[in-house]
Parts: sequence; structure tokens; C-alpha cells
Amino acid sequence: MKRKILTIIAIIIVIALASIIYYRYYFVFGEGVKAGQLNYFVKKGYLFKTYEGRLIQAGLQSQQPGHIVSNEFMFSVTDEKVAEKLNHDAGGFLQLHYKEYLHTLPWRGVTHFVVDSVMSESATTH
Repeated sequence: MKRKILTIIAIIIVIALASIIYYRYYFVFGEGVKAGQLNYFVKKGYLFKTYEGRLIQAGLQSQQPGHIVSNEFMFSVTDEKVAEKLNHDAGGFLQLHYKEYLHTLPWRGVTHFVVDSVMSESATTH
């Protein structure tokens, strides 16, 4: 009887831990599209080489009259084909589809935002 109770408790603990790990690291918290000019895109890292980029979005009016504030979107890329496309389109105006995770993983990149596709691109900036 005692062994059966310990087995049930162990199963509950394993299920709880798996649920917590899934929620923290694999649950997609949000999805969306960001548009702007691709400022830089690099592959970097010590142990896990990941693709990291920055998209400069259209300026926003600041609190001070006559000033414009830059809005940057920092992102990571895990798909090699998407990374190749972004390397080819550096400096262009892009619409990127991304997924937002609650926490980062070393092999997924350094940001909470992971770009999974390029929606559209144009060689000129807007």
C-alpha cells in the first residue's frame, strides 16, 4: 500500500514538473507581426550559436516636441531557412512573424521573441 502511494506521488510530481517546464519554456505566450527595417542580423554565442537580430520600427513621437524616439525589436531566429532569408534582406523593410515565449532557452536565442517567418519584404525603406 505504501509503495502504491509513493508511486502515485512520484507520478504527480513528474507531471507537475513537466507542466511547469512546458509552461515556462515552450508555451507560446503571444504571436504577432512586426514591421520595420532590418538593422543587423548576426550568428553568435559561446556554446550554442544562435541568430540574433534587430528591427528598427517607424519612429514614435516622444514626450518632448520635435523629437522622435527609435523603436527597436530585438529577436532570435531558430530556423536556418528564415536566417538565410534575413541575411539576404539586410537593410530592407520587412514584416516578420514572431512567437513570444515567457523564458529563453540557450539553443533558442537570447530574446523572448523568436521570428519564424518573413511575411513580406521590400528593398526600399518606408
